[in-house]
Amino acid sequence: MDSKSVAELKPGESGIIAGFTDGVISLKLMEMGCIPGSTIKMNFAAPFGDPISYDIAGYNLSLRISEASCILIN
Repeated sequence: MDSKSVAELKPGESGIIAGFTDGVISLKLMEMGCIPGSTIKMNFAAPFGDPISYDIAGYNLSLRISEASCILIN
């Protein structure tokens, strides 16, 4: 199965975090709960599309599109 970015999810869709494309941002994302193997679900996007709200580890996390595009999911 090909990995895709969390930024490609539509509202209500979810995926399992497989890894990251950026080593620097990945540390910041893991500190916020984006651990490989965790389920992440897209809630909604702001009116102009950025930031995007995700449900991860029992809380809502808002990410910029540039940050979300660094998270790969299965």
